[in-house]
Amino acid sequence: MQFGGINYLAVLVAAAAGFGTGMIWYMVFGNAWMKALGKNQEDLKPKPAPFIAAVLCQLVMAFMLAGLIGHLGDAQVTLTNGVLSGALVWGGFVITTMIVNHAFQGASRALTLIDGGHWLAVLIVMGAIIGQFGA
Repeated sequence: MQFGGINYLAVLVAAAAGFGTGMIWYMVFGNAWMKALGKNQEDLKPKPAPFIAAVLCQLVMAFMLAGLIGHLGDAQVTLTNGVLSGALVWGGFVITTMIVNHAFQGASRALTLIDGGHWLAVLIVMGAIIGQFGA
Protein backbone atom coordinates (compact mmCIF):
# COMPACT_ATOMS: atom_id res chain seq x y z
CA MET A 1 0.00 0.00 0.00
CA GLN A 2 2.97 2.34 -0.16
CA PHE A 3 4.07 4.36 -3.14
CA GLY A 4 6.74 7.01 -2.92
CA GLY A 5 6.96 6.49 0.83
CA ILE A 6 3.30 7.33 1.51
CA ASN A 7 0.96 4.75 3.01
CA TYR A 8 -2.26 5.57 1.15
CA LEU A 9 -4.37 3.36 3.39
CA ALA A 10 -3.15 5.36 6.40
CA VAL A 11 -3.97 8.59 4.56
CA LEU A 12 -7.51 7.44 3.75
CA VAL A 13 -8.18 6.19 7.28
CA ALA A 14 -6.68 9.35 8.80
CA ALA A 15 -8.76 11.59 6.53
CA ALA A 16 -11.96 9.71 7.36
CA ALA A 17 -11.14 9.82 11.06
CA GLY A 18 -10.38 13.54 10.82
CA PHE A 19 -13.75 14.17 9.18
CA GLY A 20 -15.43 12.05 11.85
CA THR A 21 -13.61 13.98 14.56
CA GLY A 22 -15.04 17.18 13.13
CA MET A 23 -18.54 15.74 13.08
CA ILE A 24 -18.29 14.77 16.74
CA TRP A 25 -16.59 18.06 17.70
CA TYR A 26 -19.30 20.23 16.20
CA MET A 27 -22.09 18.02 17.55
CA VAL A 28 -20.67 18.74 21.00
CA PHE A 29 -19.73 22.40 20.45
CA GLY A 30 -22.22 23.31 17.70
CA ASN A 31 -24.41 25.63 19.74
CA ALA A 32 -21.44 27.45 21.28
CA TRP A 33 -19.84 27.65 17.81
CA MET A 34 -22.97 29.18 16.27
CA LYS A 35 -23.17 31.70 19.12
CA ALA A 36 -19.47 32.60 18.70
CA LEU A 37 -20.02 32.91 14.95
CA GLY A 38 -23.13 35.05 15.44
CA LYS A 39 -25.27 32.68 13.38
CA ASN A 40 -28.21 30.36 13.96
CA GLN A 41 -29.30 27.09 12.37
CA GLU A 42 -31.45 28.95 9.85
CA ASP A 43 -28.39 30.91 8.68
CA LEU A 44 -26.35 27.72 8.30
CA LYS A 45 -28.59 25.43 6.29
CA PRO A 46 -26.53 22.42 5.17
CA LYS A 47 -25.20 22.69 1.63
CA PRO A 48 -23.06 20.07 -0.11
CA ALA A 49 -20.14 22.33 -1.12
CA PRO A 50 -18.65 22.81 2.38
CA PHE A 51 -18.80 19.07 3.04
CA ILE A 52 -17.13 18.27 -0.28
CA ALA A 53 -14.42 20.85 0.49
CA ALA A 54 -13.99 19.39 3.97
CA VAL A 55 -13.49 15.85 2.65
CA LEU A 56 -11.00 16.97 -0.01
CA CYS A 57 -9.08 19.15 2.44
CA GLN A 58 -8.96 16.33 5.01
CA LEU A 59 -7.40 14.11 2.33
CA VAL A 60 -4.79 16.75 1.49
CA MET A 61 -4.09 17.37 5.17
CA ALA A 62 -3.64 13.65 5.90
CA PHE A 63 -1.41 13.22 2.85
CA MET A 64 0.82 16.15 3.82
CA LEU A 65 0.99 15.03 7.45
CA ALA A 66 2.00 11.55 6.30
CA GLY A 67 4.77 13.10 4.22
CA LEU A 68 6.00 15.14 7.18
CA ILE A 69 5.89 12.20 9.57
CA GLY A 70 7.60 10.01 6.96
CA HIS A 71 10.51 12.44 6.88
CA LEU A 72 11.32 11.43 10.45
CA GLY A 73 12.63 8.15 9.06
CA ASP A 74 11.12 4.67 9.24
CA ALA A 75 12.33 3.96 12.77
CA GLN A 76 10.73 7.19 14.03
CA VAL A 77 7.26 6.68 12.53
CA THR A 78 5.44 5.81 15.74
CA LEU A 79 2.13 6.57 17.39
CA THR A 80 3.83 8.99 19.79
CA ASN A 81 5.75 10.81 17.07
CA GLY A 82 2.62 10.96 14.92
CA VAL A 83 0.68 12.62 17.73
CA LEU A 84 3.58 14.97 18.46
CA SER A 85 3.92 15.87 14.77
CA GLY A 86 0.21 16.66 14.53
CA ALA A 87 0.40 18.85 17.64
CA LEU A 88 3.51 20.66 16.38
CA VAL A 89 1.94 21.36 12.98
CA TRP A 90 -1.10 22.73 14.79
CA GLY A 91 0.94 24.91 17.15
CA GLY A 92 3.32 26.19 14.49
CA PHE A 93 0.99 26.74 11.56
CA VAL A 94 -2.71 26.13 12.15
CA ILE A 95 -3.56 27.99 15.35
CA THR A 96 -1.13 30.79 14.61
CA THR A 97 -2.76 31.38 11.22
CA MET A 98 -6.22 31.21 12.75
CA ILE A 99 -5.33 33.70 15.47
CA VAL A 100 -4.07 36.22 12.91
CA ASN A 101 -7.06 35.73 10.60
CA HIS A 102 -9.59 35.89 13.42
CA ALA A 103 -7.93 38.99 14.88
CA PHE A 104 -8.23 40.87 11.58
CA GLN A 105 -11.76 39.55 11.02
CA GLY A 106 -12.86 40.64 14.47
CA ALA A 107 -13.90 37.10 15.36
CA SER A 108 -14.44 36.24 18.99
CA ARG A 109 -11.89 34.38 21.07
CA ALA A 110 -14.53 31.75 21.66
CA LEU A 111 -14.68 31.06 17.91
CA THR A 112 -10.89 30.79 17.75
CA LEU A 113 -10.85 28.38 20.70
CA ILE A 114 -13.63 26.19 19.30
CA ASP A 115 -12.29 26.05 15.74
CA GLY A 116 -8.67 25.85 16.89
CA GLY A 117 -9.51 23.02 19.27
CA HIS A 118 -11.20 21.19 16.43
CA TRP A 119 -8.08 21.34 14.27
CA LEU A 120 -5.89 20.26 17.17
CA ALA A 121 -8.09 17.21 17.70
CA VAL A 122 -8.10 16.44 13.96
CA LEU A 123 -4.31 16.67 13.63
CA ILE A 124 -3.71 14.57 16.74
CA VAL A 125 -6.11 11.87 15.51
CA MET A 126 -4.57 11.93 12.03
CA GLY A 127 -1.04 11.86 13.43
CA ALA A 128 -1.88 8.93 15.70
CA ILE A 129 -3.33 6.92 12.82
CA ILE A 130 -0.48 7.70 10.44
CA GLY A 131 2.08 6.99 13.15
CA GLN A 132 0.44 3.67 14.00
CA PHE A 133 -0.11 2.53 10.39
CA GLY A 134 3.20 3.86 9.16
CA ALA A 135 3.59 6.92 6.97
